[in-house]
Amino acid sequence: MAEETAASPEGAGRKCPIGDHHVHREDLRKVWKECHEESFWYRALPLSLGSMAVTGGLIYQGVWNASKRFGTLPKLAVAGVLGYAVGKASYIRTCRSKFQEIGFEGRPGPGPWSGPWSGPPGSGPGHRSCHHVCGECEKKAPAAPAEQVAS
Repeated sequence: MAEETAASPEGAGRKCPIGDHHVHREDLRKVWKECHEESFWYRALPLSLGSMAVTGGLIYQGVWNASKRFGTLPKLAVAGVLGYAVGKASYIRTCRSKFQEIGFEGRPGPGPWSGPWSGPPGSGPGHRSCHHVCGECEKKAPAAPAEQVAS
């Protein structure tokens, strides 16, 4: 087991428990897609349709008046857009927890849209700020050459 390399299929899933954990782009894309789809189907669409139905009912009952020039369209459109926005915004906390589950944490904002520039310099996207390297990983990694400064 100590002879396994990271390239072998058995060692591919092995990670240093404290080391610089890298979140893979595929994992980020998967969670990002899940967040978009779930926020749309479970929050944005129902709130949008619900707010449009309530607005339509209020206009039909005479509580609100329809526009003489455009009819009910402007009020229904505003209700739909507001319901959609509130639905998407209400799902941010859930998405943030999903990103934290895969190890993407410590960044400002609710997800990867805060950009790779928001972390410490040199950390790159998806990296934690811990730079620990376990003994086994250190033995396998080739020694890094010293940086040469050009005069």
